[in-house]
Amino acid sequence: MIAAAGLDGELRLDLKAARVLCADESAQGLDILGQILMGFGVQNISRAQSANDFRTLAAAQAFDLMLIDAGLDGAGYELVRWLRREGRDPNRTAPMLLLAGHTPQGQIETARDCGASFVLIKPISARVLLDRIVWIGRAGRLFVETEGYVGPDRRFRNDGVPGGGRGRRHDDLSTRIGAASEPNMSQDEIDTLMKPQKVSL
Repeated sequence: MIAAAGLDGELRLDLKAARVLCADESAQGLDILGQILMGFGVQNISRAQSANDFRTLAAAQAFDLMLIDAGLDGAGYELVRWLRREGRDPNRTAPMLLLAGHTPQGQIETARDCGASFVLIKPISARVLLDRIVWIGRAGRLFVETEGYVGPDRRFRNDGVPGGGRGRRHDDLSTRIGAASEPNMSQDEIDTLMKPQKVSL
């Protein structure tokens, strides 16, 4: 996918060269996804109707985006987890959208924790899919690899550690303000920082 800012500052996506993998047991579901993507200008669409097809295609070529039905062979979430942990670059870091017929809170959390970029509710609309693709192109979420999680950063905003809580990241700072570890700066030192002196050479 190629993202660029137009003259008006809006993000423009050129999806002509994008390689997209669609995985769904239903041939009709794959046809619908294909038609939507072709409407966005995508010309290179691969189709998988089983978990085995998905693994084979993901191992054979690189994709810029993957759309995976959560119920694919009853293993859509596991396929995302497998590719994030054991797949080869660049596919293991590619954006993956999980498509689900119903999304109770538990399934959304499962999708988030397996490494999916987003969960979309079926039947999917072209507008929602395009919004998510644009968001992915604009957001630039970090890719996180820890012992318990591999996938895009699950924080959409960096608002700091929740009030009264402890951060889960190694670089999260404490919300408590402790005693100064060094003497305070003098007013002259503060003035020098705010109004740097000219130096003659």
